[in-house]
Amino acid sequence: MTSNSASFQEIVSFRRSNRSFDASVSVPEEVIRRALERSVLSPNSSNMQLWSFHWIQTDDALKKIVPLCLNQQAAKTAKQMVVFAARRDKWKERAAWNLAKVKEGILGEPNGLQKAGMRYYGKLMPFLYTNDPFGFLSLLRRFISFFAGMFRPFYRTGGVASQRIVAHKSCALAAQTFMLSIASEGFHTCPMEGIDEVRVKRLLRLPRAAEITMIVSVGMGTEKGIWGPRLRVPNKEVIFIH
Repeated sequence: MTSNSASFQEIVSFRRSNRSFDASVSVPEEVIRRALERSVLSPNSSNMQLWSFHWIQTDDALKKIVPLCLNQQAAKTAKQMVVFAARRDKWKERAAWNLAKVKEGILGEPNGLQKAGMRYYGKLMPFLYTNDPFGFLSLLRRFISFFAGMFRPFYRTGGVASQRIVAHKSCALAAQTFMLSIASEGFHTCPMEGIDEVRVKRLLRLPRAAEITMIVSVGMGTEKGIWGPRLRVPNKEVIFIH
């Protein structure tokens, strides 16, 4: 095992969902800042970065969000919290941003890769993410996926549900990067799904189309915050070799 692998194994083993944090230990701002900056580097679908991260830092903000996390102990004792939101509603500006980045790199006649990038962000992304009130575009995407997929491997897509899944997968990857980063700094986290999403969005002034993937609380974990050994089904039930 290389030194990097051993270090990563140590971080993964250290990261546990801790539900009770030490009130006497603060989490330095730079720890959260580094973790958020690392989260931005997470893999995501088509580099669309359909996410936003909301750092709950002040005492006032923490007091307001605790009841919206249903007064979970992990929320009540947290020193910091970050709300990870999937932002499907940002697709137009993120596609435009990527398209602009492709065009910035063109000097003279665009090469094949640049032409493909312009088609990808200028045409394909709008086709995959645009919706209409009657769902006609969703049906068209499903129709194309079904019939094209009959003859060759094809990306299967459809309507809002497909778009939501893509956005939440990317956002969850960012949240995992955040939690591993926090673990590498010697602190603990707890991802929470038991929340009042409507009120959290209202508190953060998020639009209706935004969706909360999870809220991650941060602090110095305590022994009582670990509710038992880390139990996993046998690897043979989840790891398959083909």
